Amino acid sequence: MTNKLELPIISIVGWHNTGKTTFLEKLVAELRSRGIRVGVIKHHRGPFEMDQPGKDTWRLARAGAVCTAIAGPGKIGLVMETEGDPAPGDIAALMGNVDMVFTEGYKSGPYPQLEVRRAGYGEDRPAARAGQLVAVVGKPYPGEEDVPCFDVGDITAVANFILEKFGRK
Repeated sequence: MTNKLELPIISIVGWHNTGKTTFLEKLVAELRSRGIRVGVIKHHRGPFEMDQPGKDTWRLARAGAVCTAIAGPGKIGLVMETEGDPAPGDIAALMGNVDMVFTEGYKSGPYPQLEVRRAGYGEDRPAARAGQLVAVVGKPYPGEEDVPCFDVGDITAVANFILEKFGRK
């Protein structure tokens, strides 16, 4: 399914242990301080469990519910069974009240990619797919696509770039 909401979806990619989550945490905080409501989709390669064993939603899912939700003042949690690995656009469609969505991972997805790099981690080649790389946080590789490069500590500049390039019009 495509992104029916026309929300900007940007994938934060990089090799293992390059600091993607730490970078994204700072970026989300910076955007939030500017009034931007951000959704984040973390891609996990294997099965995972959000429900706590023995809790009501866990018990109801084990009883056969294909979707369970828990809601309270100011928060909703939703767990759904899916066929295969859901696309970020399908997940973003479930997120209400957001201005943009970041994914962490999804290197093979169709969305623009911002790659986080750290010396000594990963490989000596881009993690981003050719033609999808829009910026690098870290150092560029020789002969790589001509895209903006940012220092990992310059969250303000990255946020400005993202808002200029992908902010809702």
